[in-house]
Amino acid sequence: MKGLIFDIKRLALHDGPGIRTTVFLKGCPLNCLWCHNPESRCFNTESYMHVDKLEGKVFKKQKEIGYWMTVNAVMKEIEKDKIFFEESGGGVTFSGGEPFAQYEFLTGLLTACRKKNIHTTVDTTGYIKMEKLESVYKLIDLFLYDLKHMDDKLHKKFTGVSNKLIIENLEWLSNRKRNIVIRFPVVPDYNDSEKNIDLMKSLLEKLYPNVKYIDLLPYHKMASSKAKRLGLKRQVYEIEEPDPAQLESIRKKFEETGFAVVIGG
Repeated sequence: MKGLIFDIKRLALHDGPGIRTTVFLKGCPLNCLWCHNPESRCFNTESYMHVDKLEGKVFKKQKEIGYWMTVNAVMKEIEKDKIFFEESGGGVTFSGGEPFAQYEFLTGLLTACRKKNIHTTVDTTGYIKMEKLESVYKLIDLFLYDLKHMDDKLHKKFTGVSNKLIIENLEWLSNRKRNIVIRFPVVPDYNDSEKNIDLMKSLLEKLYPNVKYIDLLPYHKMASSKAKRLGLKRQVYEIEEPDPAQLESIRKKFEETGFAVVIGG
């Protein structure tokens, strides 16, 4: 069995507990205007022209985005750092893109990790059919679960899909007392309104204390520059980064209810 990978990052510190290896699976059913990993969205391999300048000279090189790997090949990469996992309480994080979009491949990786007693985290949009989630959730030790917008119409406008399935899956996982960290990408003028924050807070209050950790992920302009550099189509390039004072205000709102909040993940 093979899956499409666009990167493997070793010794990662912000994708779950301890020292981790983060495996980025390529392909995502969402089309977020502010996507931080625009190279991850397409379900196929891609190429782009990488341009470097050195001493006034321009050097161009064709680069590929995405490569096919077997479960065994990925596991060999993961196991290189198993000693760090054991000493730090770390493990492997499957990110993307949307890992569940390659459901069979992800299931194979999760099963292999369980056999090797490696802690597993999945960073997900939550946009997955319930029956697929139900068949695999017990193999996942921690969910990093994205919540982007509470208004369904605006969620469709900004991401291309409804948020109903995403919220249903979150509630389903919470009822089964899974370990969940909510990840909220804070994007000025898109999802940082007081109304959206209050609606999100109301939802999460119902799930507390099964859900009690929140990461605020401030939008970074690097996402737009990356898309331009790769020559990838993007509906919006100019988005401002959130003000630190605004992030602090959002953090305090969630903390009032007892949530543990981290800015930056």
